[in-house]
Amino acid sequence: MKYVVWGLIVALLIAHQDNFLWNNDTLVWGFMPIGLAYHAGISLIAGFVWYLATRFCWPGDSGTGTSDGSGSANGGEGA
Repeated sequence: MKYVVWGLIVALLIAHQDNFLWNNDTLVWGFMPIGLAYHAGISLIAGFVWYLATRFCWPGDSGTGTSDGSGSANGGEGA
């Protein structure tokens, strides 16, 4: 799954280069320029890819927790 996420990231980087929509005056839903709608779609897809990255590629235990007994003497609370 890690390679699928990396492939999607590369695809998003390529799709983000939208030189073909710069001179298009078409409006989506009657008010939004097509270039802006395209970038809104790219942003939604990027959010989904980030979800996939955190769900499947994020390390399960980063080792920053104090569950191993190395926490502070007052139970991890501030001084």
